[in-house]
Amino acid sequence: MTLTKVVEALLFSAQKPLSIREIATAIKSADAEDELSPNQFARVSAAEVAGALEQLKVEYIEQERGFQLNEKAEGWQLATDPKYAQWVRQLFPAPKPARLSAPALETLAIIAYRQAITRADVEAVRGVNIDGVLQTLMERGLVKIAGRAEVPGRPLLYETTQFFLDHFGLRTLDELPNVEELRTRHLPKASPVAGIADAGQSASGRPTAAPE
Repeated sequence: MTLTKVVEALLFSAQKPLSIREIATAIKSADAEDELSPNQFARVSAAEVAGALEQLKVEYIEQERGFQLNEKAEGWQLATDPKYAQWVRQLFPAPKPARLSAPALETLAIIAYRQAITRADVEAVRGVNIDGVLQTLMERGLVKIAGRAEVPGRPLLYETTQFFLDHFGLRTLDELPNVEELRTRHLPKASPVAGIADAGQSASGRPTAAPE
């Protein structure tokens, strides 16, 4: 029995990504009351678990297995190799979700690179109203409300979600393409009046009704 095989068994059994800390805790907490089968990995370290994960990742690649080991934002997880997707998909005949439109992708990109950001600032960059696409992004779970800006009117701020990272295969926002350049590039900003108008929104992102 090797540590690598124990880690593999945990990953195979898990229903969600496992962090190195979770894997190490599970290994060290294994029942060792049976004197005939003591827990030989009771003192395993996080570094040893990390090494086992990297070893598994390399082995799967070298052996050209039908699955691979992926590191996500919340941990490590076994997943089928994308090149076998057309066959695996036959086991899950659920209707495919509609693809995001070009305006929605543009809006999502602006939020991803400049979060947290107000609706008015996104509209200043795109030059059009984004109410519809913003609502779509929120309904898809890609964008969420992150609070309110400390400016007159205190408009809502928007940011991407954990699902956004998972959907695009990112561990952190720092893995976005050309992230340093696009985060610092000058972009148009909304006028203070637009920011105040943006504040007239409910927590769902929809405009609130004007008082009677």
